Amino acid sequence: MLSSLLVESSVDVSIKQLLICIVVSVLLGLLVAYVHMYRNIYSKNFVITLAVLPVLVQLVIMLVNGNLGTGVAVLGAFSLIRFRSVAGGAREITSIFWSMGIGLATGMGYVSYITIFSLIIALFLLVLNTLHFGEKQKLAEREVKITIPEDLDYPGLFDDLFQHYTYSAYLDSVKTTNMGSLYELRYRITLKDSRMEKELMDAMRIRNGNLTIVSGKVSTNREEL
Repeated sequence: MLSSLLVESSVDVSIKQLLICIVVSVLLGLLVAYVHMYRNIYSKNFVITLAVLPVLVQLVIMLVNGNLGTGVAVLGAFSLIRFRSVAGGAREITSIFWSMGIGLATGMGYVSYITIFSLIIALFLLVLNTLHFGEKQKLAEREVKITIPEDLDYPGLFDDLFQHYTYSAYLDSVKTTNMGSLYELRYRITLKDSRMEKELMDAMRIRNGNLTIVSGKVSTNREEL
């Protein structure tokens, strides 16, 4: 049942076999694109690429068909494309790898195998995303900038508040502003509950004389996996 649709080491492929492989590649490519779009941020060009990629990989695999020289040339072409591409997130890499796997399988004729495999993977991914698996529900990491007067002793000034509202709090930097009359403290904190952020800011406003307080997401220069 899960054996190859094509005869091993066969050069001649019938039109019927070719059409079956192409149709399966197209349908499974659309499945990959749909699963990638489900509750995710995406671009139109990327999902179109996911839908087309299985057919393209299938074409390449059928052209190679056991020819060592052609296989080495194709490997070199894929290497050039890889080094010219931009690194994406974990979900993008998973979708690309899945699309290429579909093309490899249909190019070798394993239509039933890759169909069952893709349906199971699609259902598994949809369930995980529906259940919000791995998401942080209430924890929130924040970068907080607090302005205080120069005559206010800042070491330990907000420690009791951080102990009550956060799991962790680190003082990243201190700098003077407004011709040295003010200090700007920059903390990195992890809130116990994101809904208590306003309550924490109100408490800090009492300590710093209602001067400026900025709370935002932690800036990062790398793509998280």
